[in-house]
Amino acid sequence: MSRILVTGGAGFIPSEMAARLALDPANEVVAVDNLLTGDLRKLPLDRSNLHFIKCDVNRFEDISSVFFAYRPEYVFHYAAVVGVKRTTDNPVMVLHDIDGIRNVLDLSKNTGVKRVYFSSSSEVYGEPVEIPQNEHTTPLNSKLPYAIVKNLGEAFLRSYHKEFSLEYTVFRFFNTYGPKQSHDFVVSKFIRAALKGDDITIYGDGGQTRTFCYIDDNIDACFNAFKRQEAVNDVVNIGSDVEISILELARLVIELTGSKSKLVHLPPLEEGDMTRRMPDVSRMRQLLGHEPVKLRDGLQRILADTRFIMG
Repeated sequence: MSRILVTGGAGFIPSEMAARLALDPANEVVAVDNLLTGDLRKLPLDRSNLHFIKCDVNRFEDISSVFFAYRPEYVFHYAAVVGVKRTTDNPVMVLHDIDGIRNVLDLSKNTGVKRVYFSSSSEVYGEPVEIPQNEHTTPLNSKLPYAIVKNLGEAFLRSYHKEFSLEYTVFRFFNTYGPKQSHDFVVSKFIRAALKGDDITIYGDGGQTRTFCYIDDNIDACFNAFKRQEAVNDVVNIGSDVEISILELARLVIELTGSKSKLVHLPPLEEGDMTRRMPDVSRMRQLLGHEPVKLRDGLQRILADTRFIMG
């Protein structure tokens, strides 16, 4: 039996990971979340080996009691303020996540945790100086508070491994989407607007490109890294290598929904909206073991999924 702690566990990606881990009855999974943006409906709490505790990882007195009560062997640390607009509007709140990183790592090294899995972000790369963005050759050059905190988290992990032999794996997520994603991310935002017939708003000319990773591919790759003990003390990009412009994404959503929504262009964001982002996912493909879900297919899965009402 493995005892596994998932922080931010009522969020979009971590709730799916907690559910996947709990499929194995030999695992005991504890999900913690302060529910600032999390939603308990995303967790299958009917499973006897999945437990939820309302807890703020940024408060040592909160998270320490969980560590000492459950003594996890593995930690998936997802808890963070996320979303470009939210993080740029609340930069001080973002910086508080440094406390959570230190709390998790200090408690992990002191309670016998075997490995910490950390959710980093494509934001650490900033504006691309290399395409595709490779884990070990592309410089981490963003100056946004969110990216700095993620970069600092990676540095903490490397330092704790060097000094305390605490093992880690870093996942750098690139635009994961799926049925349970909250309303303020681009894919779910566009789909909801299209289904209502509302205007779809785009920052700038929409020429900025992104790649989109369906949630099942994200979870499959990360779970396989855990199960097979791969990418230990290393970094893996988790995303897709198929680029699409935001304008093309909006048009695809309108096509698939049969919507009459109009495209409305807003002034570009002052910061945080990078012009291009496309990862090297060769390592992820090895972990995945199958072809990634194509964007069109992923969007159709969302439209067919009743869980899309969440978020």
